[in-house]
Amino acid sequence: MTETRSPGWLSRTLQRLTADEHTIDAEELRADSASAGCEPLASCRKGAVVTVTGRLKSVVYTPRETVPTLEAELFDGSGSVTLVWLGRRRIPGIVPGRTVTARGRFAAFDGRRVIYNPWYELGAG
Repeated sequence: MTETRSPGWLSRTLQRLTADEHTIDAEELRADSASAGCEPLASCRKGAVVTVTGRLKSVVYTPRETVPTLEAELFDGSGSVTLVWLGRRRIPGIVPGRTVTARGRFAAFDGRRVIYNPWYELGAG
């Protein structure tokens, strides 16, 4: 029988000291998401209503012939999802670097993961 042990304090400290900035940021975002009681994006499934939290990496206004859209990429440390607001050019507070909690139906469109017209709450940032 093999025994699995969690890494000790020294192993965790050495890992954090040698990890790159992106890895440490992703770990912190995953921890924040878990402490907020949100699903990690990596485990979200198409069609499910999910609540996710993370940091906005980019925000883009896309003028379209039919309906303009505001798209924001949300990263939680485990993955990314595009939040899409139809008919919006701008939403105050939706800016790169801002922490956002979003809730809506998880979908896949053109090979990307999206939540259309999510309910959202702005966090610190």
